[in-house]
Amino acid sequence: MRAWPEVYIPALPSRFSLPQLRLFNTESQKVEPLPRKDRYRIYVCGITPYDATHLGHAATYLTFDLVQRYLRATGAHVDFVQNITDIDDPLLERAARDGVDWQSLALSQIELFKGDMSDLHVIPPKDYIGVVEAMPLVVQAIEKLVAAGTTYSVDSDMYFRVRSDPDFGDRSHYPLDKMVTIFAERGGDPQREGKEDSLDALVWLSQRRDEPGWESPFGEGRPGWHIECCAIALHYLVPDSNDEYAIDIQGGGSDLIFPHHEMSAAQSRMISGQKFARSYVHTGMVGLNGEKMSKSLGNLVFVSTLIKDGVEPSAIRWALMNSHFANDVMWEHTLIEKASDEISRLRLQLARMEVAPTDVVIEKMIESLSRNLDTPRALDAIRDWMNATESGATGGAAGELSRALDTLLGLAL
Repeated sequence: MRAWPEVYIPALPSRFSLPQLRLFNTESQKVEPLPRKDRYRIYVCGITPYDATHLGHAATYLTFDLVQRYLRATGAHVDFVQNITDIDDPLLERAARDGVDWQSLALSQIELFKGDMSDLHVIPPKDYIGVVEAMPLVVQAIEKLVAAGTTYSVDSDMYFRVRSDPDFGDRSHYPLDKMVTIFAERGGDPQREGKEDSLDALVWLSQRRDEPGWESPFGEGRPGWHIECCAIALHYLVPDSNDEYAIDIQGGGSDLIFPHHEMSAAQSRMISGQKFARSYVHTGMVGLNGEKMSKSLGNLVFVSTLIKDGVEPSAIRWALMNSHFANDVMWEHTLIEKASDEISRLRLQLARMEVAPTDVVIEKMIESLSRNLDTPRALDAIRDWMNATESGATGGAAGELSRALDTLLGLAL
């Protein structure tokens, strides 16, 4: 599937050095440096396209846009892959509720999402892959699990033995009772009779009445959630067999830590023989009125609605970067109002003939981002520069700072 248009990224002047990027790794529970490499492999889980892009989505994809921007600025090549879960229970349920074709619903929401990402100046993935188009890859991945002796059948469905992976549970660090509870809440079936372990993951669901299905050696049906991302990542990111890890970063919202990322990693380990990701990076949840922002609660703030109402995309980026990516945040409309004012102020300062010294603010931005994407600190450095400029300080290059804002923070002003 074609992604949204490529984003132009200005080059950062060579006199600026970039430290190693340090990110919080959910598996180790530490902020760790990514090793310096010529090529990085990053996989970020995409949307299930049954509704428009909300601010929770935007916060996640903005985070990994910043990761890409920083790594690219070091001179490295970044292979970035993102999927679309374009066959799943919520999509089928929404289509049935609204009396529309599930494929038409998915395509309409995918197009809306791509428009939102383009408006937000987010770098598109190298490969943007829907599960439907990747079905042959998913079937091949399941065949490898079968060959490894890690699957079994319950009635006509197929399950993966999660404890085939000796490291199962080490990425999420949840106790068993919490894993079972979360698994049930997030699409799992821990109580199903016939399963060997309550946490074993569905890899192939036999076709149900009035639902789509695909032919496979396991019968007609469709895949489970976790094997989809596993298959797409391993195929399109082309892991280096000499590396201990298949990819460098597995990313997504913190609601994916378990079961999705834990189980995808376990299946990948059994398929490739490599540990899946060097680092698991997760973003916090965006809430509204005291609750997590989610489709099930209906308390969503849509990116497209904000833009339609006249909010410029740079202000949305600024508002989201005002909080650290790993923290949960409660959204208030005052956040976007303040961000819009600060973006207008920044644009005004950048239009001046004489501005405060700019090397120091660029260096602070780089340092802040290198430290676990500390965007609040980076924005504070920009505010300090605006204050100095308004106070009459001179000696800076507004054009160079403007380009650096685009390169590092995606603020195209």
